[in-house]
Amino acid sequence: MIQYIVENLWQLWAVVAVICLILEMTSGDFFLMCFAIGGAVTALLSPFVGFYVQLAVFAVVSVVCLFTVRPVALRWFHKNDPDRVSNADALIGREGRVRETIEADGFGRVAIDGDVWKAKSQTGEAISAGTAVKVVNRESTIITVVVSK
Repeated sequence: MIQYIVENLWQLWAVVAVICLILEMTSGDFFLMCFAIGGAVTALLSPFVGFYVQLAVFAVVSVVCLFTVRPVALRWFHKNDPDRVSNADALIGREGRVRETIEADGFGRVAIDGDVWKAKSQTGEAISAGTAVKVVNRESTIITVVVSK
């Protein structure tokens, strides 16, 4: 069994490349894609070079891709969205439903896509549970909402 693996090490590198590509599809930040490229290049070279050279090729190609391919890919695929928001800032403009009544000049809870956020009303008036609201601002972990129309 070990003899087979040693003689067909290219298969291991191909599996590394495929696994990295699958994981890349879940993240989309083009980080693991660099390791997939390193694995693919190493798989192509593995029949001709020794194991330690394969490790070196994998490492060098992956690092070079991190500094060359990844920035180009990020610019290319995100070129139409220069102000792309992420994390909690992506909540602004989203709609949700009041889970716990927002008290007048106080706080309540709003559910947005299964997450529950502490919320306050922009106008300071009470908003009853079950009301559809839209997020207009965020301060730390507290969102400011208005009633959706």
